[in-house]
Amino acid sequence: MHVQEWLETVPPLAIYLLVGVVIGLESLGIPLPGEIILVSSALLASQHGEIDPVVLGACATAGAIIGDSIGYAIGRKGGRPLLAWLGGKFPRHFSEGHIATAERSFQKWGMWAVFFGRFVALLRIFAGPLAGVLRMPYWKFLIANVLGGIVWAGGTTAVIYYVGVVAESWLKRFSWLGLVLAVLFGLTSMLVVKRKAKKATATRQSPEPVGAGE
Repeated sequence: MHVQEWLETVPPLAIYLLVGVVIGLESLGIPLPGEIILVSSALLASQHGEIDPVVLGACATAGAIIGDSIGYAIGRKGGRPLLAWLGGKFPRHFSEGHIATAERSFQKWGMWAVFFGRFVALLRIFAGPLAGVLRMPYWKFLIANVLGGIVWAGGTTAVIYYVGVVAESWLKRFSWLGLVLAVLFGLTSMLVVKRKAKKATATRQSPEPVGAGE
């Protein structure tokens, strides 16, 4: 069944909870389609008055901030062994190459990696746990986490909702295009990260040059 068609059968309260929980779990470090659920729910809100976009955006924002905060706490306590464990459970998302790519982003951008990572599908699941593993000061993480959660979750909800209101008649026929755009954005960001991850893995696995005196 189409995601949006399925959501139409769900009561508004359940949609608020679903959005908050899915985005929260994704931000915590579990690979879930948080962006697709949020876009679908925002489109649905633009077509049905029963769903309040403000409440929807607030739930999405809360889920993003709380999920990232829990991920940070788990990462800080679990350390690098946690990343190795996640690599065994989710090898497609937590491979050595992906972790190396994300780690370089944190080393280069610091707290802004948490903020901008919110807008990239794969980095979204790394931000909280990796910030904890790398012992980023909590106050820096909190500022970037809150700002990123508000701008990404609240901004996505607002943009998709108002686009839906303006083009309601068009979206009733072609609402799937909104999902396609979200999926394409997610896939593009995923491919970019995967390419960098493969390059990082190859660099790590390449033998070091032997010195002339050895």
